[in-house]
Amino acid sequence: MLNRTFRRLMRACGLALAGVGLSTTAALAVPSFAIQTGQACNACHVGGFGPQLTPFGREFKMGGYTLRTNSFNIPVSAMAVASYVHTQAPQPPATHFAANDNVAIDQVSLFVAGGLGSHLGAFIQTTYDGVAEAFHWDNLDVRAVTTTTVKGANVLLGVSVNNAPTVQDAFNTLPAWGFPYTSSALAPAPGSAPLIGSLAQNTLGVTGYAWVDSTYLIEAGAYGSPGATSLVRLGVDPTDPGSIRGAAPYVRVAYQNNLGDQNFEVGAFGMAADLNPGNDRTTGLADTYDDVGLDASYQRFQSNKDAFTVNARYTYERQKLAASQALGLAQNSKGSLQDLRVDASYYWRNKVGFSVGGFDTTGSSDPLLYAANRSLKPDSSGMTFQLDGTPFGAGGSPFGPRFNLRVGIQYFAYFQFDGAGSNFDGAGHSAASNNTVRVFTWLAY
Repeated sequence: MLNRTFRRLMRACGLALAGVGLSTTAALAVPSFAIQTGQACNACHVGGFGPQLTPFGREFKMGGYTLRTNSFNIPVSAMAVASYVHTQAPQPPATHFAANDNVAIDQVSLFVAGGLGSHLGAFIQTTYDGVAEAFHWDNLDVRAVTTTTVKGANVLLGVSVNNAPTVQDAFNTLPAWGFPYTSSALAPAPGSAPLIGSLAQNTLGVTGYAWVDSTYLIEAGAYGSPGATSLVRLGVDPTDPGSIRGAAPYVRVAYQNNLGDQNFEVGAFGMAADLNPGNDRTTGLADTYDDVGLDASYQRFQSNKDAFTVNARYTYERQKLAASQALGLAQNSKGSLQDLRVDASYYWRNKVGFSVGGFDTTGSSDPLLYAANRSLKPDSSGMTFQLDGTPFGAGGSPFGPRFNLRVGIQYFAYFQFDGAGSNFDGAGHSAASNNTVRVFTWLAY
């Protein structure tokens, strides 16, 4: 058994390295930003690769991607992610893939990312999904910013047009940029999560924010759903998870401070949405979701370039399921969901890193909403371990300043999966059946 596992790991490492030779990385690790600012990737990103931001990287994003030392650069970048995925037990195979031991190009993305003058900037991503074999619009964050002084305080005022609640956030605590920072659609994942992290690319919103003395963040805005035809043309399923009725308000506050070589942040966030489940409007009713949460982060950067970070988030969701109940999708008119996530990373010389994260999702039971779960509950919990290397995060790539690379291995371990630790689906499968080894390469140019 151990010998077979060792051979699989060696094969996975070989496939990852082969991917480096065949390719000439997810998001916010865009070299056009590095060329624009004149900084190596590790100035903005912990470990020299996105998306985990340093305090300098947060300032760059808050400032609308406008900081510039080069008078001109082409604001275009590309990335590719490839991986080998092995699960403890075979899974229902995706189209064109086997039930286990798959190699895939997870995604290839093109970015338009950069600043225009001192007031406008954008981060626009289009992605080809190599598993689904389809294109779709991906992360969108277009900003307008200005600065002023209020009672002696320096205030940066900004507006963001974006397509996912929390994608505009500069902290790696909220869903859009939370750990793990790369994954594969071929790896099994629990079926339940708070709505605030499930609306990516299915919405379009505007938020305004004030960043006071690089310490206090106050942000508010609202999100709506584009029409179903528009979403289909953008490569998005308009029925998943559904369409927002009217406008869904979003609020965010945060406080950060620097203490020498340390930085810490505490914050809160919330969103309220009326949703037509599955984009079905026939009942005239809507499901109501109220998501509120707390988050915190800590970073320490030592003089020898070692870095240590911790991120944490707790989300509570209150559900009123009038539409789902009328459609026969839920038995109960009310429900709730709680989600806790914590992760920590250590990077040696900002090149070799080890990360570990844990999550625990619990919620009220419902025999229709969770009919596929033997326990009729959404409860899931587990841990993720990642070891990775980023040789060119400080520059020095033989392929030029635009090239960056991360190679890593992940292990996902589940204690509960969709409601139970054993026989969670009524077919005899345990949560551990979904334990996954993934070896990946992540390239940016």
